[in-house]
Amino acid sequence: MKKPDDEPREEYDFRGGRRGRHSREFAEAGAVVRLDPDVAIRYPTSDAVNEALRSIPVTRRDNGGDPGDL
Repeated sequence: MKKPDDEPREEYDFRGGRRGRHSREFAEAGAVVRLDPDVAIRYPTSDAVNEALRSIPVTRRDNGGDPGDL
């Protein structure tokens, strides 16, 4: 097995690749959000992030929508 090379190649061959190969998995998994490092230390898992977000009181939207629709 070849050792991974940390340097980028001058060219890459994508002839055997397929466009959108993982798009279904991303769509099914939900939103992907990148956290800043200081936030990620405090909220290391998606469960921790979701719990913190759910603890924030929800107010009515500007358009008068039901907070349950958020």
